[in-house]
Amino acid sequence: MLIRYGTDDKGRPVKKAVVYTKEEHNIPLKKIDHDAVYIIEVLKRAGYDSYIVGGAVRDLIGNRTPKDFDIVTDATPSKIKKLFRNSRIIGKRFRLVHVFFGEKIFEVSTFRSICDGSVGNAFGTMDEDVMRRDFSLNALYYDPLKEQVIDYVDGVNDIKKGVVKPVIPLDRIFIEDPVRMIRAVKYGATTGCKLSGKLKKVIRKSSPLLSPVSPSRLTEELLKIINGGHSYDIVQACIDTDLYTYLQPAATNMMLENRDYAKAYIKSLRELDEYIAAHADARLGEKLVFILKDFVNALTDWDLEKKECPAAELYKRTWAICRNFVLPMNPQRTELDFAVRKILLDKGVQLKKKQKKRPQGQPKSKTEQKES
Repeated sequence: MLIRYGTDDKGRPVKKAVVYTKEEHNIPLKKIDHDAVYIIEVLKRAGYDSYIVGGAVRDLIGNRTPKDFDIVTDATPSKIKKLFRNSRIIGKRFRLVHVFFGEKIFEVSTFRSICDGSVGNAFGTMDEDVMRRDFSLNALYYDPLKEQVIDYVDGVNDIKKGVVKPVIPLDRIFIEDPVRMIRAVKYGATTGCKLSGKLKKVIRKSSPLLSPVSPSRLTEELLKIINGGHSYDIVQACIDTDLYTYLQPAATNMMLENRDYAKAYIKSLRELDEYIAAHADARLGEKLVFILKDFVNALTDWDLEKKECPAAELYKRTWAICRNFVLPMNPQRTELDFAVRKILLDKGVQLKKKQKKRPQGQPKSKTEQKES
């Protein structure tokens, strides 16, 4: 084990971080995406510090395979962009760089300062950057060239102990960014790490802070839950900490009022996770079916409705009701449309097949002419 030193205000050496060698962290280099290693090599050759950071390091130490590899560096976005032709700068307040390798996207960000708190957008140093990361299990830096893990916050031991520990003080962490509450329960549900009783208590007390969060941010978090294959565990944890009422208020209210609906909804989440495990490339609309089907079942007597109401009208009404039901989540219209149509078709509602839009000016085919 090595020690990383810095200096205090008087220039005296101060212990900053523990550095774990490959014999100590046991991360197999073969698990690191070779394109992520290439990005770090290019940055280092250009004279910049560069590391894999966050969830990927957490998963590697926990002997799991990361889904993606985020990279952090002391190079500014413009300098990163010059080094990689296959990249683009994104973001308005805090700019970062996406580097593309085929369908893979690597997010490369610059160390952030804490001069404006943990959500500030000024560039900073690695020593500052670590103190604005949410939880210790996400605040680890890995150098794949030296095969070293840099740990400022005892994150390696927290992963081994199986605990979710905040880096930012509890009196500020959720006030500065309420979405961190969702991340906390998600990390607990997906990594097997536990939230302390005190942390859960603070999350329950702070849950109303999610109320003013923008629908776009909540949609992003909800889609991660739906797409991630752990929706059952995460939603259960969100219900336990009073968060789900702000993520899916209509579903939460129905679960509180109707025990049968609650059982069906939770059962459907299990089915969703099983479906994702078997269909990794499933489109979002197929996954939304599991979120909506129990709600649609409870809407009406469908055998009667099919007899008395035209299919097109049934679709139109059901789509509008489902759209309101999933708020504040705002999925793509085409995906919600797919889910509603599939649910109604499964119920025997005879909907016409959707015709693909023809490019402007292209004449109808002979088949289309006959049908019209």
